Amino acid sequence: MGAIKVGVVGCGYWGPNLIRNFVELPTSDLIYVADLKEDRLNHIKDMYPRVSITKDYGDLLHNSIEAVVIATPPSTHFNVAKECLEHGLHVMVEKPLTLSSSEAEILLELAQKKDLILMVGHTFEYNSAVQALKQLIGSGELGQIYYVDAARLNLGLFQRDLNVLWDLAPHDISILMYLLDQKPISVNAQGASCVFKGIHDVVYVNLTFPEDIMAHIHVSWLDPCKIRRITVVGSKKMAVFNDIDPLGKIRIYDKGVDAPAYTDTYADWQCNYRSGDILIPNIRFVEPLRQECQHFLECIAGHIEPRSSGSDGLKVVKVLEAAQRSLMNVSTQEVIQW
Repeated sequence: MGAIKVGVVGCGYWGPNLIRNFVELPTSDLIYVADLKEDRLNHIKDMYPRVSITKDYGDLLHNSIEAVVIATPPSTHFNVAKECLEHGLHVMVEKPLTLSSSEAEILLELAQKKDLILMVGHTFEYNSAVQALKQLIGSGELGQIYYVDAARLNLGLFQRDLNVLWDLAPHDISILMYLLDQKPISVNAQGASCVFKGIHDVVYVNLTFPEDIMAHIHVSWLDPCKIRRITVVGSKKMAVFNDIDPLGKIRIYDKGVDAPAYTDTYADWQCNYRSGDILIPNIRFVEPLRQECQHFLECIAGHIEPRSSGSDGLKVVKVLEAAQRSLMNVSTQEVIQW
């Protein structure tokens, strides 16, 4: 099979990264880039002269394109993806897939009906360090998982048409479900609109998974420090994924505590604390977005379901919807309807 003809819709903040990868991948032939802003299109044309540009993404639907990558504002994802699928094109959509589960279900059903690949840009599932953390959990080295804590903080970028929950939390929700290989049972969320009234810029999300595993997500556009960290606490060991650390993205801590089997006196009630070595495994790093783009092409060529499939995108949207309901209802505990 020859190189797959690809078009990209959106070349604003994230689109140029996608464009660069699809230009450089040998199994891809980037034909068209569409965007409403002429200056962004001209910038792409200057960088990649052989790529055609247009302000109307409809031009991509009639120019022998086989696949479309959508990096537009989330409010437009549904309409653009639906039209591409209706024209028989494979589709990869940046997160979140849509802004409602009903829209996500429509896209999923349409892709299945037309036998097309529908993939979501849950980029961290293609991160070598996250994959190593998943293997660590699956191997049992950490023991029974007690809880997971995720923090994704920075100063900005503020969005106009969605809050920080929908902007940043899709990353961590997809990571948690990928690591634990489970769907959360319930969620509650609380937050604040500090800068713009009605747009939450800081949110705390609490998720309950099967086997009494707790997960906490803290997302914020209003923090002085850039943090992208996930801590997994187990009965045997603990592990931290720090995406900001250039030297050791995964650290395994031989730390823990064992409760006494029984106690008769206060003197007997002494926990056994362990504090051993810290291991930094050597992880071969490959750009996660490159891995993701390559995977999309491989799924098209081999007609296989993507790791971050449309159904995975739907699951993330369902969690976000339940968290949003809780956020707007004084942090009520919301059961997620699967």
